[in-house]
Amino acid sequence: MTSTTRYAPRRARPGFFAAPFVLASRAFRPARPGRITDGAIEAAQIARTTVGIAATAWMIYAYPMQESASAIAKDKFAEILISAGVLVVAGPLILALFVLAARTPARAVYLRRLKGPLTGFGALFVSVLALFLLLQDSGGARIAAQFGAFQIVFLLLALLTVLFVVPFGLTAAVLCVHYVFRTADVHEVLPPLISPLLVWAMFGVQYFDSSPVAAPPSVRILFLIGPPLSVTALSVWELRRLRTHFGVTIRSALHRQRPLTR
Repeated sequence: MTSTTRYAPRRARPGFFAAPFVLASRAFRPARPGRITDGAIEAAQIARTTVGIAATAWMIYAYPMQESASAIAKDKFAEILISAGVLVVAGPLILALFVLAARTPARAVYLRRLKGPLTGFGALFVSVLALFLLLQDSGGARIAAQFGAFQIVFLLLALLTVLFVVPFGLTAAVLCVHYVFRTADVHEVLPPLISPLLVWAMFGVQYFDSSPVAAPPSVRILFLIGPPLSVTALSVWELRRLRTHFGVTIRSALHRQRPLTR
């Protein structure tokens, strides 16, 4: 009688140009074992994003543009960076309040689960810091001068670092907003609680910004108020679905359920 040993297939290593995107996905995608995942919630989020993209494309097609296509693209990218900045500031504060509000033993569990969000925060911080040191006021050239005869080696390494960090940082900015800085790794109720705060903060930014197209005021108001209202409604529905299908509520997450009375 012979026995055979099965080996798990080795994960293929990404190439240099694909590595920034793969590593950014690993850094910002929630990965806690046992985390509640619901296909209906994920489908609703994808549907909302698809409708939003289609509506934006229709508005740009239907009305004359007041800005160039490149300017519109830059504005949208700037909004993503602002959203990431809002999460960098508000995310740790909300996480701290959530953990402090939780009763034992939940508090100790959530403290251990902070590893996921901290991984995302650390990855984004390191990428931004590296770009700042290398690109701000020719920082890379000034640092290379300190290496004397080996400065060409440093410059080559700095170039490779920039080629890696730029796509990693751009992907990280998008994914940290989409996955709300991996707060689902701490608890499933956190993303629907934080998402409305993010979109209403962006509503305040867009309110004072000029419209990229010459649309009627009613259309502009609809496109301005639509995203925060739809995200808020989706978050409320997500919290309700967590309660009705999985028995998860904010009170239960904090271990503050009211005791049953007979």
